Amino acid sequence: MFDFDNFREIWSTIQKNKLRTFLTGFSVAWGIFMLIVMLGAGNGLRNGIFYNFRNFATNSVESWTRYTTKPWKGMQENRRINFKEEDLTDLKIFFPEVSLVSASISHSDTISYNREYLTGETNGVSPDYAQIRYVNVDTKNGRFINEQDMRECRKVIVLSPRMAEVLFRKESPVGKYVRCGDSMFQVVGVYNDDNKSNNAPAYIPFTVAQMLYNKGYGFGYITFAVDGLDTEEANKAFEQRFRAWMARRHQYDPSDENAIGFWSMASEFQMFGNMVNAITLFIWIIGIGTLMAGIVGVSNIMLITVKERTKEFGIRKALGAKPASILGLVITESILVTAVFGYVGMVAGIGVTELINSAMETAQAAQQAGENMGEDLSIFRNPTVDLGIALSANLLIIVAGVLAGYFPARKATHVTAIEAMRAE
Repeated sequence: MFDFDNFREIWSTIQKNKLRTFLTGFSVAWGIFMLIVMLGAGNGLRNGIFYNFRNFATNSVESWTRYTTKPWKGMQENRRINFKEEDLTDLKIFFPEVSLVSASISHSDTISYNREYLTGETNGVSPDYAQIRYVNVDTKNGRFINEQDMRECRKVIVLSPRMAEVLFRKESPVGKYVRCGDSMFQVVGVYNDDNKSNNAPAYIPFTVAQMLYNKGYGFGYITFAVDGLDTEEANKAFEQRFRAWMARRHQYDPSDENAIGFWSMASEFQMFGNMVNAITLFIWIIGIGTLMAGIVGVSNIMLITVKERTKEFGIRKALGAKPASILGLVITESILVTAVFGYVGMVAGIGVTELINSAMETAQAAQQAGENMGEDLSIFRNPTVDLGIALSANLLIIVAGVLAGYFPARKATHVTAIEAMRAE
């Protein structure tokens, strides 16, 4: 059974071989440190990618019109395809899995209020657009476009936070009128945007945008949400059905994929998820390989230690020491080295990831406050590791340390006392 005398003896052995013990422990600490740092980097990449998708419903789909590249039933190629209002109403009928639909018309113009002005983009959208793209407006900041705005073609506008800041400074914009091109619009809301991006658009009713910018008919962009497409195969099947349906309605070759563009968030989400999972798996393989290199070092050192102390073990056996006590002594020394240096590596790895995270949060806070506007810091966010994973890695290294000490010690206990005392 382990007692203080055994601990003092282990400490004496370690002091006699300080450099060897340090180098062995360093390999263990470095293995855990690198594993935690790499896992933190992988988590940072994952968090950054998913953060960039925060304004999209994972089941959203976007489609836009382009030009045909193939002739069809006597019609020439290079025809411009335009969506129609009927496409919006019929989409839910022919595709029951479609839950939300919004047309979209974009237009860049000068937006001004008194002497302040800026050049920005206005998007004409339907009310469903807010749910599809997660455009949130706090109650204190007004509201989003509604159905009554659409029916009555009201000239109302929802500004981005950056637009409101530039045009109104510290003044509340809700209820005020801004000039957008040659038309006056009443501000009914300011939506949330944590990054206060300079490129964030303003939103106006689709019917008004169609009347002002598209001669009152047709549009070129449609956004909708689809439920139940949980696999890549389901998404591809839906895309094929959607393209064939549009080809029949707009009279072009169904095999002409250039006629309309199609982009599915679910497909992108699955693709990036698979990519991040592959990166995480690769990191685990490299990290565990680094840990194993440290464990091999511990095992080699314990072999050398046991060999050096063979005569000592023989004397112990001659004096009546049980094999279990010798086994426990060697294993305890192995556990002590791996546990202490593993803990040091774990703390160092967590500390580095937390420092990086703190620096990035400070930079992001400065960006949101208006400094360094335009920089994109969202590709890599919160590069930290869950404490449970760090502790599991440390436990793994301790278990491996037990095994690294067990086999050399087991070999030593099987040597008879006379043979052990004869060893040089």
